Amino acid sequence: MQPSPVTPSIAPITPHAPSQRHTLLFWTLGALACVVAWDAAGQDLAFAQVFGSSNGFPMRDQWFFVQVLHEGARRLGWQLVLLLALSVWWPRGFLRKLDASERLQMAVSALLSLAVVSITKNLSATSCPWDLAQFGGVARHVSHWALGVLDGGSGRCFPAGHASAGFAFLGGYFALRHKLPSAARWWLAGALLAGFVLGAAQQVRGAHFMSHTLWTGWLCWVTGWLCDLAATALRPRFPHFASTTTPPDSSHA
Repeated sequence: MQPSPVTPSIAPITPHAPSQRHTLLFWTLGALACVVAWDAAGQDLAFAQVFGSSNGFPMRDQWFFVQVLHEGARRLGWQLVLLLALSVWWPRGFLRKLDASERLQMAVSALLSLAVVSITKNLSATSCPWDLAQFGGVARHVSHWALGVLDGGSGRCFPAGHASAGFAFLGGYFALRHKLPSAARWWLAGALLAGFVLGAAQQVRGAHFMSHTLWTGWLCWVTGWLCDLAATALRPRFPHFASTTTPPDSSHA
């Protein structure tokens, strides 16, 4: 009698507890309220004037801000996206404790977050601070909520694209939080820190207003949450992709 083939164990698919959903909704709406409050206070221009004047922004071409915090961080962000994509099939470290669908969720949520910010930015008529007349440019300051109103500049500056190199990884928190809650919290803290540091660097250079960075963070968070909801709904349809079997570590072969 031939033994029956061994099938991979499948993690039980359970819906998110109502308390978890309520907590996420609370933080999401709370963050939205804070971002809207900043917009309503109209502090973007005043905050930008801390770093710039009618002569422009002195740190615009400063080597560290340009080569490290802009170009270097952008390349590092794309390298991390590539590593997440490769980890779907060849995971390393703590990612080996996730199933393939959760690793795919991390990669997809990052890519979708980048896409959401990029598409929104390309549709925006809002110009960057360094384009404004107050800072030596030609554009006038117009709220990004004045849809369809041109400010006389080049536009395509809202929300902050560069900050998404950090915030895009917020979605990883949702994929990690069920099996690796401690790693999820560290991942969340790292993505938030990276996003705000990169956003602040662009603020100092005159490339973005603070509201641009805040909206990027919120959009990436919501995109990550929506990816998590979609992944939870789709996993029962692809049980073999949600196998809890950990692939062997080839480095110890």
